[in-house]
Amino acid sequence: MSLLVLPLALGAAVPLTLWLVRQRRVRARRALEMARLDNKLQRARHALRESEERYALAALAANDGLWDWDLARNRCDFSPRWRAMLGLEHTSLLPLAREWLDRVHPDDAPRLSADIDAHVAGTSPRLENEHRIRHADGTWRWVLVRGLVLREAGARATRLAGSMTDISARKKAEEELRRAAMHDALTGLLNRACFLEALERAVARIQRRPDRALALLFLDLDRFKQMNDSLGHLAGDRLLTSIARRLQGCVRPGDVLARLGGDEFAVLLEDLTDPTDATRIAERMQEVLHVPLPGDSSEVVVTASIGIAFGGADLEGHEELLRNADLAMYRAKASGKARYEIFDTGSRATERARLELESDLRRALDRGELRVYYQPIVTATERRIVAFEALARWAHPQRGLLNAAAFIPLAEESGTISALGRWVLREALAQVRQWQRDYPSDPPLTVSVNLSPREVAQPRLPATVADALREAGVPPRSLALEITESLFIDTADATLSTLRELASLGVRLHLDDFGTGYSSLSYLHRFPISAIKIDRYFVSRLEAPDCEQIVRSVVDLSTRLGMETIAEGAESEAQGSRLQSLGCRMLQGYACARPVPPREAEALLARQHGMADSDAGVEMPRHSFPPQESVHPSMGA
Repeated sequence: MSLLVLPLALGAAVPLTLWLVRQRRVRARRALEMARLDNKLQRARHALRESEERYALAALAANDGLWDWDLARNRCDFSPRWRAMLGLEHTSLLPLAREWLDRVHPDDAPRLSADIDAHVAGTSPRLENEHRIRHADGTWRWVLVRGLVLREAGARATRLAGSMTDISARKKAEEELRRAAMHDALTGLLNRACFLEALERAVARIQRRPDRALALLFLDLDRFKQMNDSLGHLAGDRLLTSIARRLQGCVRPGDVLARLGGDEFAVLLEDLTDPTDATRIAERMQEVLHVPLPGDSSEVVVTASIGIAFGGADLEGHEELLRNADLAMYRAKASGKARYEIFDTGSRATERARLELESDLRRALDRGELRVYYQPIVTATERRIVAFEALARWAHPQRGLLNAAAFIPLAEESGTISALGRWVLREALAQVRQWQRDYPSDPPLTVSVNLSPREVAQPRLPATVADALREAGVPPRSLALEITESLFIDTADATLSTLRELASLGVRLHLDDFGTGYSSLSYLHRFPISAIKIDRYFVSRLEAPDCEQIVRSVVDLSTRLGMETIAEGAESEAQGSRLQSLGCRMLQGYACARPVPPREAEALLARQHGMADSDAGVEMPRHSFPPQESVHPSMGA
């Protein structure tokens, strides 16, 4: 009986055991799945935490402030860095967008609002805006705001979030670059490029407004280059800065003052109702510049030549107005400097003629149109020729024979004076070498050649003179170089060095037109001068007691200093005799002989040489000639 039950019992027990095993397996599998799920969850949480940390670290490293604007609830949160950027770390802020928007500069707020609206409406892919925002200390900071909108399935914007970056340093650098591009670095005034743009815009406006007028003042400092060389460039820069400040005090609000470069300034006057406004400003500028400016060691007085040009609707362009003012300025310089001139239509015709003459002059050397005339310098006692002064002449194809005064100033302005001076020097030395050979004397015949201040300023002048002497084969004592007193007023150490180097060659230096310049007598012992030429102004007025006394003093002074004296402009026998009685040993002028071409000069030498054995000297022509031509300081009459 018991044997039968066991199998039945075992048969029932087998299914139960299998069920229990299965249950245990199911529970184990579920536990494993839960463990895996929990592990995934942990990893996800860890990844999220790492992501948040990386985001926070990146935001901190980027130095950006973050903001998050819930558009649905109209709530805006700001990160601690956003607050710190504006100095609001310890300020309680409402979670509202107006805490940001109300701090935006009034000029920038409309554009920021328009950019936000455009991005929220979907018409722009992102928000990006630069604007000024008020810091807690009251200053304005430039910031760059970037943001993106989050939208629902229906495309309705629900959230706008982004960052704010402080770009004040970049904006300051950009402003400095913009200012550098528009302003003169030395004086702070507008520069040439910016002024020309302003002038062009002003002329365009005036062309549309026939009832309006404008004026342009073109100002050029007189002799500033020489001052700059004499004072030194640093002192010259300080002088320009002081001048700019004074000029700023002369213009009206709204007038445009600029430094065009070097020693040139310009003023643009718009909405001109009275032309005298322009002349009053020019007069005021002359007045303030006349007041001495402080220098490093002494006070400096600066003058300026000013050209004024007016313009209206008939102007062709801004270049015309600038050209007209420039022409008027040059006319002011030619009229004696330290003054202003107003442009008129006659100036344009004069300038056109000047430009044509300048063009002709540039080709005159190549065409062989230049000549050298020679005026004798004679002893006052015997009227014996001891030297000639070489004087430039131009045989112009249409205008005839022009003396130096008609073209030497133009040669100096155009830069052709150096080439012209070299040519005259070579011609004169070659000629005197021939005369020394054909008409020997003791001491040998010499020749004088004029030097302009521009030539003296050339560093290679001594080498040029040495080469010319070597080429001609004449001793250096055969050459005298004539310089004017005007060279001394603005002289620099470099000029003094050049003159001393010329003297070291054995060349003699003559001081021309003495008594009419502005130099101090102290220069006579500083410079290696060997002869003084008394200006014809005093010689022509010998009958006046004061002029006679001046001539007597100059002769006495030169004698005491071991210098020769030459009287220029002796036009009558009476003047020659009087100069001789005053102790002047050399004469030059129409009472002796006028400037003549080489062949006529040689005839005078031949006549003198033929009478040499009698020791009677040659009686020079004593005709009554017209007044002598005016002498230009560089190349003679």
